[in-house]
Amino acid sequence: MTDPLVPPLVTVEEHRERILAAITPLPAFDQPLMEAFGLSAAEDVHAEVALPGFDNSAMDGYAVCHADVAGATAESPVHLPVVGEIGAGQAGLLAMSPGTAVKIMTGAPVPAGADSIVPYEWTDRGVAQVVISQAPELGQHVRPAGEDVAVGDLIVAQGTVLGPRQLGLLAAVGRPSVRSRPRPRVVVLSTGSELREPGTALGHDSIYDGNSFLLAAAVRQAGGIAYRVGIVPDEPRAFTDALGDQLVRADLVVTSGGVSMGDYDVVKAALAPLGTVWFGGVAMQPGKPQGFGLVGEDQTPIITLPGNPVSSYISFEQFVLPAIRRLMGRTPYTRPTADAQLTHALRSPEGRRQFARGTLSVIGGRLAVTPVGPQGSHLIGDLADSDALIVVPESVTSVDAGETVTVLPLDEEF
Repeated sequence: MTDPLVPPLVTVEEHRERILAAITPLPAFDQPLMEAFGLSAAEDVHAEVALPGFDNSAMDGYAVCHADVAGATAESPVHLPVVGEIGAGQAGLLAMSPGTAVKIMTGAPVPAGADSIVPYEWTDRGVAQVVISQAPELGQHVRPAGEDVAVGDLIVAQGTVLGPRQLGLLAAVGRPSVRSRPRPRVVVLSTGSELREPGTALGHDSIYDGNSFLLAAAVRQAGGIAYRVGIVPDEPRAFTDALGDQLVRADLVVTSGGVSMGDYDVVKAALAPLGTVWFGGVAMQPGKPQGFGLVGEDQTPIITLPGNPVSSYISFEQFVLPAIRRLMGRTPYTRPTADAQLTHALRSPEGRRQFARGTLSVIGGRLAVTPVGPQGSHLIGDLADSDALIVVPESVTSVDAGETVTVLPLDEEF
């Protein structure tokens, strides 16, 4: 029986859509090519020059008129005077006459009057005169202008993620920059008076702060710029001061801890009175307590995650990762799913979507997934051993071994 005083849980999709609806992609601007690596193009780019820009040689050899060498064989070679030499970037000779040959290097422009290239291997490599013992086909070893890219070709479409191949192509057509959306600046705040920095001494009631490192690394993996802030104690004023200091450099703020129903839930205590941040339950396990809203003069989005490390990470995957990708103008917002055969039975609470940790393998030519350890939200060791999340729907309370389940592979780029 439901408690009328407790708000109903929202679905994962409802909470995600709440976040995405309040976030707009960051403004795009021209960025140097290397700065644009990993970003998405915010414009269609058309080639302003052809590739190649001129007919050029595909081989080291001799530029010739095909008619002069068409009958060349080892038994009846053709002798031609060599009237010049052309190296790549050293094209002093622009034309040649029939009945002659020009020594030419790979990539060098083919002189007017020549229509074929004879490779060195088919000649005696003569300097003043060359002996040609094998005939090329007409046009052989000549790379025609525009063979790869013609002027006006669409070479990068808007929305394309700019990787090495795209940046190489942009540089090859002379573009020094490309319009793209910047990497979001994401401030990560970890709350809890019990937390200590790794490398410092622990008290009898303290623990090391793993969450901020987990989340900051996940921000980087998603393509954002992570600003990991020092630990914030369970004092609303301390949290408010830390948040205010960080908003100047934040496109998005992510917190972990302090959003549940406890007496020391500092994030909720500090932000709920503002009236601009929603706190409530999401029908998922782990990760039920969530929050989202806008803070500060610039209405910076803030996503508040639960403090247990597994809950925090899975919440990041479901809500923060889509927000970062939206800020970057990248789609899809969520990871692609796959079907896998479950190797061991799973139980799941009714009314909650469970995200169970698992490892992927291939069994009998089919993708399979094995649950990793107990599914407690504090078990970060099991999380580190996992490479997928097993998604069990809200209406399902048990899944038998051998059944097909939906999985979210965690280590695949998308």
